[in-house]
Amino acid sequence: MTSTAQAQASGGGHTAPDHLGHVIFITAAAAMGGFLFGYDSSVINGAVEAIRDRYSIGSGTLAQVIAIALIGCAIGAATAGRIADRIGRIRCMQIAATLFTISAVGSALPFALWDLALWRIIGGFAIGMASVIGPAYIAEVAPPAYRGRLGSFQQAAIVIGIAISQLVNWGILNAAGGDQRGKIIGLEAWQVMLGVMVVPAILYGLLSFAIPESPRFLISVGREADAKKVLADVESKDVDLDARVAEIEHAMKSEHKSSFKDLLGSKMGFLPIVWVGIGLSVFQQLVGINVAFYYSSTLWQSVGIDPSSSFFYSFTTSIINIIGTVIAMVLVDRVGRKPLALVGSIGMAIALAVEAWAFSAHLVDGKLPNTEGVVALIAAHVFVLFFALSWGVVVWVFLGEMFPNRIRAAALGVAAAAQWIANWAITASFPSLSDWNLSGTYIIYAIFAALSIPFVLKYVKETKGKALEEMG
Repeated sequence: MTSTAQAQASGGGHTAPDHLGHVIFITAAAAMGGFLFGYDSSVINGAVEAIRDRYSIGSGTLAQVIAIALIGCAIGAATAGRIADRIGRIRCMQIAATLFTISAVGSALPFALWDLALWRIIGGFAIGMASVIGPAYIAEVAPPAYRGRLGSFQQAAIVIGIAISQLVNWGILNAAGGDQRGKIIGLEAWQVMLGVMVVPAILYGLLSFAIPESPRFLISVGREADAKKVLADVESKDVDLDARVAEIEHAMKSEHKSSFKDLLGSKMGFLPIVWVGIGLSVFQQLVGINVAFYYSSTLWQSVGIDPSSSFFYSFTTSIINIIGTVIAMVLVDRVGRKPLALVGSIGMAIALAVEAWAFSAHLVDGKLPNTEGVVALIAAHVFVLFFALSWGVVVWVFLGEMFPNRIRAAALGVAAAAQWIANWAITASFPSLSDWNLSGTYIIYAIFAALSIPFVLKYVKETKGKALEEMG
């Protein structure tokens, strides 16, 4: 769930800031929320089987414990904007950092399954807040000429957070002798995995005290002198501060606050463009991408790969995710959004179909035959690569650009909500579906990837090179 879209506007005619290093530090500090977003989303991967064993629960209950964090994500994302407008962007970051810390400590020391689920919801709330406040803050403090590049810090931080969580999980598992319930510092390995997040959470909180409040928020509460000081630090010395403040004030006054009613059409409920946005969000999740980040260790163990190797493959998948994301960031403005989406859909459909074929083989002594096992591993990495270089980034770019100005904020909210719901559906259903038929589950994901091709061809319009004012 990322907001690369908010980083697309880049005013090329502006001079570089005098303190570019300071601006990069501010951006990186804010992007720590994105790091925690990625870390907290995927760290549960290392604990799934241990939680199943510790509490003796079936796949259905296990799925709800894993997926319940997404309820918190939806609430956090829905409320973060209002909280930030009321008490400031920095205070919102500090609340998120506190919630991340509480969730990490609580998840590491649960009394029972019910409070583990509660800590997961709290962590989800923090993820939702971080997914909104990070990109918004970066867009508001970044100098116009650097906004696109600095905005990409959030997306990069998310995929790095995912990778680091898998590397840490792998290291902890090895320290526990390959046993997810093995003891380390008096706790089971899976508890340590969930608890380690307290370190970046505290760092995020501390960094929030070292960066300035957003000039836009300062102006909104009448603190123009403070806003000028921040603008002087992040923009060029040649900038007319009075003119910049007046420009921001004018933009704030002229903004149309879109509402849910603005999205409604006469025949199909929502306007057609809103349905396209919902379709993009839903297809992004229905290909099963989050299975790779929430359940990959469990998946590989279910076909006979030992826990240590399964954790290592989860880490390598995350590295592929980073590589694909970098490719997308390089190509999205060169080749366009629609071609990337189509290439990604084709690649994902083929990779998922190959995975389905590999998982259809009969297990021998609880393991896939050697050929099918190798093919499944390669196909899983290819799938993540094609997702990351296309739909992982492109959907957020589309959602930030495709809606007319008068409905952009409300339409983005509806599309993001659809994405959280689809994410929950996939996350909650995978354990039961894989118990039913693992190959069949991947056929379902492959079908959704294939269906996304005609959807993009028929309904999605290219937005590359168009001004936001041209959308309509």
